[in-house]
Amino acid sequence: MSRIGKLPIVIPAGVEVTVDGSTVTVKGPKGTLSQTFSSKMTIEKDGETIKVTRPNDEKENRSLHGLTRTLIANMVHGCHEEFKKELEINGVGYRAQLQGKDLVMNIGYSHQVVMTPPEGIKIEVPNPNKIVISGPDKQKVGQFAAEVREKRPPEPYKGKGIKYADEHIRRKEGKAGKGGK
Repeated sequence: MSRIGKLPIVIPAGVEVTVDGSTVTVKGPKGTLSQTFSSKMTIEKDGETIKVTRPNDEKENRSLHGLTRTLIANMVHGCHEEFKKELEINGVGYRAQLQGKDLVMNIGYSHQVVMTPPEGIKIEVPNPNKIVISGPDKQKVGQFAAEVREKRPPEPYKGKGIKYADEHIRRKEGKAGKGGK
């Protein structure tokens, strides 16, 4: 039995979950998410918990069991408390700002980089070197954060670029550190 799949999902107060066959809809204070899962998995709501069960121990069903349970748990968590990704910008003259909903970044190119967030994603810029991306959908938050980081990934010599707040950049010595002849 899947260790993750057999765990029940506890529904917190203020979150409403509707199970319609293989479609699960979650409404909460931070938003509404809906997703259709494999019809092989049985999703049951009883009281304040949701349970996911599988029909048999075939390889595909074992794989889907834990995945389905985790995706539903992420939907419930995201609608109750949003997912957040924090990015830091390092570099002389590198900075970010909000213009309306768009994120405008000066990151060493001859032009400004403008990014429009997808539906349901919020961007905050508490200071010019920090970006906070949040939203109820974990996948969208992570994907948009990765797209922002991709515009100028951190380089290993000076550490300039956009990195996650909890990311550690492995630094390299430059040519001067080699030791001469």
